[in-house]
Amino acid sequence: MRRGVLPFLFAMAPSLLGVAACVGGSKDEPTPDQTEALKAYILDKEPTDVGNKLGINFDNKIILLGSRVEPATPVHPNDHVKVTMYWKCEKEIGEDGWKLFTHVIDGSGERVLNIDNVGPLRHGNGKTQAMPPSAWKAGKVYVDEQEFTVPKKVKTSTIQLTTGIWKGEERLPILAGPHEHDNRGLGATIQIQNGGTEPPPSTRVKELRVDKLDKGTKINIDGKLDEEAWKTAASTGAFVNVSTGGSASSSPVQGSAKLLWDDTNLYVGFDVKDKDVEGGFKKDEKDPHLWTKDTVEIMVDPDGDGDNKDYYEIQINPQNLVFDSQFDSYNTPKKEPDGPFGHQEWSAKLKSAVTVNGTIDKPDDTDQGYVVEAAIPWKSFSKAEKTPPEPGQTWRMNFYAMENNGGVAWSPILGQGNFHRASRFGRVLFATKDWKPPAPGASGSAASAGSAAPAASGAPTGSASAAHANFTIKQPTPKPVAPNP
Repeated sequence: MRRGVLPFLFAMAPSLLGVAACVGGSKDEPTPDQTEALKAYILDKEPTDVGNKLGINFDNKIILLGSRVEPATPVHPNDHVKVTMYWKCEKEIGEDGWKLFTHVIDGSGERVLNIDNVGPLRHGNGKTQAMPPSAWKAGKVYVDEQEFTVPKKVKTSTIQLTTGIWKGEERLPILAGPHEHDNRGLGATIQIQNGGTEPPPSTRVKELRVDKLDKGTKINIDGKLDEEAWKTAASTGAFVNVSTGGSASSSPVQGSAKLLWDDTNLYVGFDVKDKDVEGGFKKDEKDPHLWTKDTVEIMVDPDGDGDNKDYYEIQINPQNLVFDSQFDSYNTPKKEPDGPFGHQEWSAKLKSAVTVNGTIDKPDDTDQGYVVEAAIPWKSFSKAEKTPPEPGQTWRMNFYAMENNGGVAWSPILGQGNFHRASRFGRVLFATKDWKPPAPGASGSAASAGSAAPAASGAPTGSASAAHANFTIKQPTPKPVAPNP
């Protein structure tokens, strides 16, 4: 931060921001004194070094050229960080009221900070900013410095700054450059040091074969996972760091999941390790925001292509409370900050039970964790083309154990969005014990169109999934995908 300039600006802020109209009659147009105070942050031409080049195009009017993070090395929670973003005005917006926003999100995609009005260009009284984009002049480059402290609650190995230009319910559309679908540019990624050395990230999507239960086999939903079928069920193995795919040993919560199925239900069993099991919600709450405390989460994209169209989210917490919703596309519909998230009127109609190994909501003792057992009726997945799935059919699914907006995953997201990113969900192949993948070159087989899937990941030796580790994924019929707005 340029010492001496910013205090001067802040000292003058009350009188400067009280000016209702300036040159051209625009209420956003800064006064000459304001412009002088911000002179060091307004450049006549593009600098030779803009840090990490981004090239995010906002409606052919504004280009976010790049960003620089200081310090450049990984930081720790509670450390101070400075991010400088370089914005070039290609064409004046020509309309009052447009402002900059910046949200700091963790590796799961959850917002941990709002710093919309932090920094010399943005300081204001809540109604405007000192130098908002609606006052920018064509050809100028604006140096946007923001400083903040990494929140202590961050548990993921990265955080990101998502940024853009907004007015009321609108955001300037992003035409190019790294961004989320909702016109949030990915301004910077910051590595968080978690105290350990993590292995290189795995870019491979996880895969698991799940064999159908023998006819007549019954699963008693009691939260114990003590039936013989669970002992040999397909297992995800230990969940991994959701951001890197590496070890989750430093996470305060660990977990794993097992899967079974029959003609009626999909069965999921979670084993979560957690030294402080937290509930914290009223027992009669409808669709409580379970992800803000302890919960397990199931994501289901039935068509198997990972396009984030018509997928489902189910969460079950240690109190056996449920949040369930259906989404039309990636994270939509969604109303921030309090929801609804997706179509919350949808119900999974599941049956679930939880066993807590310890004492819930008692932080002064040490717990072991909790077990969640659930039976989800196939008929609840109304967007699926066929239920129950046919042997050889693949759905995209992911499983998480969460605590305070963070957590661990079966298939890591690798910073490619948040926990909803279906292209990073694992592939679950539904089969029967005598089902075999089509021979290579067989008519209509996946092998004739592509390649055999690698060995199932995370399958323990001797498990049902390990016995059929080398299988061929039955590929879904491709769907047309709408272009990213």
